[in-house]
Amino acid sequence: MKKVLLPVIALFFGVSLMAQTQADSLIKVNVEKHDFGKIKQNVPVTYSFEIKNISNKPVVVQNTWASCGCTTPEKITEPIAPGATAKLKVQYNAAALATFNKDVYIQLAGVTNPKTVHISGEVLAADAYDTWVKNKGKN
Repeated sequence: MKKVLLPVIALFFGVSLMAQTQADSLIKVNVEKHDFGKIKQNVPVTYSFEIKNISNKPVVVQNTWASCGCTTPEKITEPIAPGATAKLKVQYNAAALATFNKDVYIQLAGVTNPKTVHISGEVLAADAYDTWVKNKGKN
């Protein structure tokens, strides 16, 4: 009995996982990753990801969050109508000097796994940034 029950349970869970709605079947994001390039320390930067509803029903963004506190996505509060787009504004605070790669998660109502988009860039000290801007294109 145990030899039969275990494969049946595994098959049931495998089929139910495959049957779950995926975020990519409901929405399309204009870009999966945005690179801010070189940015000045302590000068926050923002980017708005465009999210298009590619389904035939309204899509509700249940929550948005980031992989750290230095990145702040604004939650989309209104449902996205079929064929319509909404903007997810993401701000990076640029406090720490370093390159960065951050994940932003978009949780849709009725979808188990969130959609993930990414931001990246390099934060430079003010004087290094000014020098880089001044010399840009002259190398």
